[in-house]
Amino acid sequence: MTPASIIVAFALFAVVAVIVSVCLWLSREHLARRLRRLNDEALEASRDASVGHRLTIPNDPATAQLAHTVNRLFDALGERDEKIQGRDRLFKDFARTLPEIVIIHDDKILLPNESAASLVGLEPAQLVGRDVADLVKPAYRALFKKTTVKRLAGESAPQRIEIQLINGNQTGLWVEAQSSNIEYHGQRAILTVARDISHRKSLEVSLSRSKRQAQYTLESISEGVITTDNDGRIDYMNLAAESLIGTNRDDAAGHRVGELFTLVDDADRRPLGDPVDRCLSMRRRVNMGRRAVMVSADGEHEHSVEITASPVRGPGNSISGTVVVFHDVSELRGLTRKMSYQATHDPLTGLVNRREFERRLDEAMDSAHAEEAVHMLFYMDLDRFKAVNDTCGHLAGDNMLREVASLIKTEVRDSDFVGRLGGDEFGALLIGCPIEKARQIASDICTAVADYRFVWKDKIFNIGISIGLVEISHASGTLQDVMSAADSACYMAKQQGRGQVHIYSARDEAVARERGDIQWLRQLQTALHEDGFELAVQPIIAMGGKADSGPSVEVLIRLTDGRGHSTDSAEFLRPAERYQMMPQIDRWVINSALGAITSGEIKLSARRSCAINLSSQTLGDEAFLGFVVDSLDRSGVAPSAICFEVTETAILSNVQHAQRFIEVLHGIGCEFSLDDFGSGLGSFSSLKHLPIDYLKIDGTYTRNLQTDLVNQEMVAAMIKLARTMQFRVVAEQVEHQDDFDWLRDVGVDFVQGYFIEAPTKLGAAPTTGSYRTLNS
Repeated sequence: MTPASIIVAFALFAVVAVIVSVCLWLSREHLARRLRRLNDEALEASRDASVGHRLTIPNDPATAQLAHTVNRLFDALGERDEKIQGRDRLFKDFARTLPEIVIIHDDKILLPNESAASLVGLEPAQLVGRDVADLVKPAYRALFKKTTVKRLAGESAPQRIEIQLINGNQTGLWVEAQSSNIEYHGQRAILTVARDISHRKSLEVSLSRSKRQAQYTLESISEGVITTDNDGRIDYMNLAAESLIGTNRDDAAGHRVGELFTLVDDADRRPLGDPVDRCLSMRRRVNMGRRAVMVSADGEHEHSVEITASPVRGPGNSISGTVVVFHDVSELRGLTRKMSYQATHDPLTGLVNRREFERRLDEAMDSAHAEEAVHMLFYMDLDRFKAVNDTCGHLAGDNMLREVASLIKTEVRDSDFVGRLGGDEFGALLIGCPIEKARQIASDICTAVADYRFVWKDKIFNIGISIGLVEISHASGTLQDVMSAADSACYMAKQQGRGQVHIYSARDEAVARERGDIQWLRQLQTALHEDGFELAVQPIIAMGGKADSGPSVEVLIRLTDGRGHSTDSAEFLRPAERYQMMPQIDRWVINSALGAITSGEIKLSARRSCAINLSSQTLGDEAFLGFVVDSLDRSGVAPSAICFEVTETAILSNVQHAQRFIEVLHGIGCEFSLDDFGSGLGSFSSLKHLPIDYLKIDGTYTRNLQTDLVNQEMVAAMIKLARTMQFRVVAEQVEHQDDFDWLRDVGVDFVQGYFIEAPTKLGAAPTTGSYRTLNS
């Protein structure tokens, strides 16, 4: 082929290529226009894919092929939309059944469930497109928006937050909102599920309030409270504990209780251990007893405490720690010690009293019986003590008793006990003392007391002391036997000339029994302890008929022997006075008489009174006035219903004390009668200033009045004196009609005696006298 033919061929090929290119270009533009039209139809069809819209197949093969392709695309789109719509329907159905609030959203609400719509009272479709933050209360919107923005931006954000939603109520709805990122219709969205936690929040508020209240309570109470973990280390301490221990809770945290204080026994100072350690090891409540003393770590401070440690139990009975509660009982324990001391010691001398002395004696006797130990008992009675009392008064006597008690204490050993048994009687218990040593100690006491001089104002007294000794061994009898033997030995020492020491022998008891006092002592003590006394009453009548005031009845005391027999007071009052028992007996009489008046056993007419006798010893008892006032107050008996009978001798033995006693009780309404008047007439000048209401003529002058001129003159003089002093007159021991008539004629106001009625026990039928018989 020539070059020219090659060039021509190439030129033809180029022309064909250009023509083909132009044709292809024209075909592509045509196709593009057709595709755009088909695309528009496809878009229109996609809007209604659910009805199966499809493109019409054209006749043009190329266009037909394109239409088939588009129709397949329509089918795929339809299937996808069906799936999306199915998922939406499934979501809506599922969300509708949930009680929780479910929302799909970005910053707007895309799909809510009915629970979400009910918050604002709308239908779910009405919420779509609204700001999702509008459902949140203003206080929590910033937090919710910040979390939403972070999630939409793909940043890390909390999965759960607690917020309040608007629900038409001012309090709002507390929810726990849990969110997660999802894709919704091809775009990033957030699925939020909100669960109602209002009840839990209410409980939390209530628990928080309770916890605060408990905290305030713990800080307010006076008891100290400490809590520890299960290793015994402190994790809490209240204000009272800080104050009591002397450290603050921050410094105490993490320490053990034993590092802050120790506990010792109040009596012997032995360590009591760590209560927390004991509680954790024993796994139960531990009480450290009533004698615990808390000692600070530096040993500078001590407090008497009552302290307990209890385990704090958790699930499965496991122990998570302990709680220690303690309170300061220093004041209470001090008061208890003081009361215990007062109950066991004589307030005048400071020695142990009779009850405590007998208790210690009983313990010594038990040891003698069990261990065959030997002890010695002293029974001591002062000589010439009455002279001091009668001359200078009870104040002087009390001072002397204190000084003598101190003398006796200095002569015995430190291990011995000295007690005041009553009045001017003392006892000493010598533990483990041989009889010869005891005799020497007794002699030293006698010598010390004999050498002692008691000075009161311008007077000097010397006294003595008689001591009876009894050996206590395994062969000794009862406490009563030993005390009786010691008293008998003391009596024998006095009989030997006073200021002597006498060791008991069996013959001493026989001598003492002859005088009978020992037997009476036992009976009187038993009667006081076992309520063996009883009251009798004897009426007092008014001579002028019905009296508007004055004594109506006198109460008398009787002693029963256990077999129904009663002993007249005249037989046992002398030994009762010897053993200083009258104040106790008079107290029993007053309590019993007031009780009988209150119960109605003793019936008193309006403005009439009940007469009660008081002894000389009782008037000298400084505490008796307070006892009477308290007894009247407790019983509710009017003071005007009581008339106290006191003798001239009783008043003269202590005029100042008796005057105060009479004036105070007379001032509140009680009446007073001067009993046995006439036996001490010469001293009446000392009594004329006392507020006395009645003068009671001694029974020796109310007998044989028709024939005994001396008695007539004496009674007439007493009545005249009584009228001068504006006293009313009572005649006692009237036993005959003649005497009764004579007394009535001379103007006696009241009469009492067997002629009227014999004394009768309370509750028994009265023994009718001659007057009752004549006037019945």
